Amino acid sequence: MESNIKLGKLFGIEIGVNYSWFIIFFLITFSLWGQFSIEHEHWPAALPFVMAIVTSFLFFASLLAHELSHSLLALAKGLPVHSITLFVFGGVSRIGKEAMNAATEFWVGIIGPISSAVIAGLFYVVAALVGDPQSPVGAMAGWLALINLMLALFNLIPGYPLDGGRVLRAILWGATGSIQKATRIASLVGEGFAYLFIIGGIILAFRYNNLIGGLWLAFIGWFLRDAARSSQQAMIFERALKGVSVRQVMSSDVPNVPGHIPLTEFFEEYLMQTGRRCFIVMRDDRLTGLITAHEIKAVPRDQWAVTSIQQVMKPFETMKTVGPDTELLRVLEIMQREDLNQLPVVSDERLEGLVRREDVLRFINTRAEFDY
Repeated sequence: MESNIKLGKLFGIEIGVNYSWFIIFFLITFSLWGQFSIEHEHWPAALPFVMAIVTSFLFFASLLAHELSHSLLALAKGLPVHSITLFVFGGVSRIGKEAMNAATEFWVGIIGPISSAVIAGLFYVVAALVGDPQSPVGAMAGWLALINLMLALFNLIPGYPLDGGRVLRAILWGATGSIQKATRIASLVGEGFAYLFIIGGIILAFRYNNLIGGLWLAFIGWFLRDAARSSQQAMIFERALKGVSVRQVMSSDVPNVPGHIPLTEFFEEYLMQTGRRCFIVMRDDRLTGLITAHEIKAVPRDQWAVTSIQQVMKPFETMKTVGPDTELLRVLEIMQREDLNQLPVVSDERLEGLVRREDVLRFINTRAEFDY
């Protein structure tokens, strides 16, 4: 899950929100506004709305604290953490690699529910100190204590990729000695719980006439099923790419074009004649940039005759590059993070070749087909 809006950094970790976050923020605020208005009629007219907004922000602050607990423990265990993103179903920490052992996986997984339970306890103490559940602070603290407790219990469901699923995976990993087998079983358990949510949502909607609640429960189930399958796919990717370097997959036959020619000539003589979509741009036997079909499509066709390749190419100095001995898994991470389809392979300031996303995926599919 990528961040669409970057908020800054905490403890060196990039914090951001996905656009879908605004959906759930609006729904929670609207729901709390109605709840506070009904349950606290004696409040001034605008107060339910104000408290609904404040409560929603504190709820998402609680979610951020939950994800920070995962990330900070991961950092303490030597795992790189790239970012935390809040989205429609809460939050996700993007940890750079798998845990080194089952014990680390267990603690990184269990710390989330523990942190949510602690946060629930803190809000319960605030509500108890206030003493009056009808007061604005008392009502807000009571709701936050309950919702964080529910969050802790929900995340303890033993289905991957929920926190409880990570704990289950850690236990299975310790028992079987295989993270692949543990991930596969935990993901299947996650899919099983997902289908229970979907079936429960359908029953709730049509048997008990609770359409909104049923749709929401089914939607959560659909999300969990998709996440569980994605986790299995990610493990297949990692297994297929483990120990593989760029040198094994890159293409050394990289076509090049002179930078001074117009886009019309490039289109007719190179793009259409070869069917290739990516070319290295050369000048005086020196690599100066990269041009793909994407760059030429960004220029209006009536400007092609007066626009040269070097005017629209990606300059070499601004491009991401990798070395021939770079791990392929690292290359795929760069491509996904930077939204790139190819990367030049450079060694000692000399072009060795080009590694393309389609080459990586073809390599993964071939290995997965034979369970290699």
